[in-house]
Amino acid sequence: MAAQFGIRLRKGAAATAVTAAVMAALAGSQAPGAGPLKDLPGGTSHSADAGKQVPPSDDHYYTDLPPVRPGDPQSSHDLPGTQKPGGDADADPAEAQAGIPATVLDAYKKAEAELARTRGECKLPWQLLAAIGKVESGHAQGGKVDANGTTIGTIPGPPLNGQGFALIKDTDNGRYDGDKTYDRAVGPMQFIPSTWAFAGRDGNGDGVEDPDNVYDAALAAGYYLCGDGRDLGTSDGMRAAILSYNHSSEYLATVLTWYDFYRDGAHEIPDGTGPLPSHPNTPSSPSPSTPPSTPPSVRPSPPGHTTSPTPPGHSTPPATKPPTSPGTPSTPPTTPPTTPPATPKPPAERVTALTKTGPATLATLTGLDFDVRPAVRALDSEGKAVAGLKVTFGLVGDTDARFSGAKSVVVTTNAQGTATAPTLTAGKTPGKFTVRASLASGKPGPVDFAATVTEPAADVLKPVDDKATYEAKAGDAFEKSPDLRASLDGKTVAGVRTTVTVLDKDGKELAEDTGPYVLDADEKKTRDLTLVSDKDGVLHLPNLHAGDQPGTYVLRFTAGKATADVALTVTDAKPAEPGEGGSESPEPGTGSESPAA
Repeated sequence: MAAQFGIRLRKGAAATAVTAAVMAALAGSQAPGAGPLKDLPGGTSHSADAGKQVPPSDDHYYTDLPPVRPGDPQSSHDLPGTQKPGGDADADPAEAQAGIPATVLDAYKKAEAELARTRGECKLPWQLLAAIGKVESGHAQGGKVDANGTTIGTIPGPPLNGQGFALIKDTDNGRYDGDKTYDRAVGPMQFIPSTWAFAGRDGNGDGVEDPDNVYDAALAAGYYLCGDGRDLGTSDGMRAAILSYNHSSEYLATVLTWYDFYRDGAHEIPDGTGPLPSHPNTPSSPSPSTPPSTPPSVRPSPPGHTTSPTPPGHSTPPATKPPTSPGTPSTPPTTPPTTPPATPKPPAERVTALTKTGPATLATLTGLDFDVRPAVRALDSEGKAVAGLKVTFGLVGDTDARFSGAKSVVVTTNAQGTATAPTLTAGKTPGKFTVRASLASGKPGPVDFAATVTEPAADVLKPVDDKATYEAKAGDAFEKSPDLRASLDGKTVAGVRTTVTVLDKDGKELAEDTGPYVLDADEKKTRDLTLVSDKDGVLHLPNLHAGDQPGTYVLRFTAGKATADVALTVTDAKPAEPGEGGSESPEPGTGSESPAA
């Protein structure tokens, strides 16, 4: 059963009214000046760099809310083709809004399946991706995508030039957003290029990470939301994930509303027929001459009460009466203290020690998360915790490990003075490297964690079919190739790298170009190759050819200390020649009889 969250803004008409009130209050405090619909949806700016995080009112996204759904709000359906034709006066608005373009919906669900396989603890629901995709771009502008999931035309946001938006100068030379001066958010999930550089994913398996492709963008958004070890099955985890995407209360409420709406029912509709949103949140440009407005947390006094400027705990002084006779000097003003209060030092100046918390060594297998997250604690000269200090965690050395796609991240120490890095994921390359926690000032010195990535190991390699025999005629191919399963301590192991070599019947090396072989990617013969076990621990050997030399051979599989030999037999394919081993009559003129005299 799906987890229940603290904010459930959509439960019938009453809940819709509450939602409207909440959104109105939020819009009043954070989203001034919602303007007319733009030609293209705007860009939400996501960045792992806290220094580039966009303030809550600096983002451009759609604020449309779903209509009230008639009947049972908990009903759910997922049937294709249930949307009524556009323009039908009798069409149910809720039913129409519940329609998600087919390719876009498929991208959301495939991203959910991939995250369930690689980040099962995150519990990412596809409905959350759908909610964000709806708010960010209206599901790629109603599903205007080609058969591969790439948008027909680009979806750029406004330039991030500091005029109502964050100031982010160009980082991609206009490669993704077409702007060589400033960055713009791009694609169905509205990533800015600097974020896509580390968060991009290939969701459709074409070898390209394209922010304009809905499969790539949905998978990248999923990994982004699952960053920092978040559990989206909890209310806190869900909120933190959405706010990491866009740190805005209004955005959080809008996304949660669509999330609830899609959880109550969604269906597939043809690409290009999705309903388009029409109310973007357009931030206004800040004016340096305008004083800041009253913070939302400051409430006006209730009717019938007066606001006193006197701090709590002090009485209001009586009003000063005018002097009764001319010439009476007025009360001289009170002389302010000459010694100003001491200004507390910033965290960077107070810290004198940066120490490890937890183990100093990290280890995992290729492709998996490290079980331990590096963490440090900042202390001052009195041994007290220093909060609010920015700590950079970076990777030093030759490694493809990443923090949610980034090679370095900045984390702020909490009230206990602790900064904990996000989940670190190993890449495909084994080896050793260093995770370094450091301060911008360089003092105190950095703290290093030794990290090791090793390949999965096996102690047993065993044929999947241990009763099969492998025989082929010279010049032919074997009817089937032997597959083996890798296991460790009785459990199958994925990702085990195994070498496969063809040897003679005594296990010795063969003469060049002798014996069975397989074809490599360049269609060249090879008798030495490397296989990696799949998710079920199985090593799949490519199509095996017999070669031209009859005989008995050995196919040897080796993974560390685990080995397995499979016998191969190649039989003679040539028919028997006349006179070989038989008693046929000799050719004329070649017999032993003497000619007649």
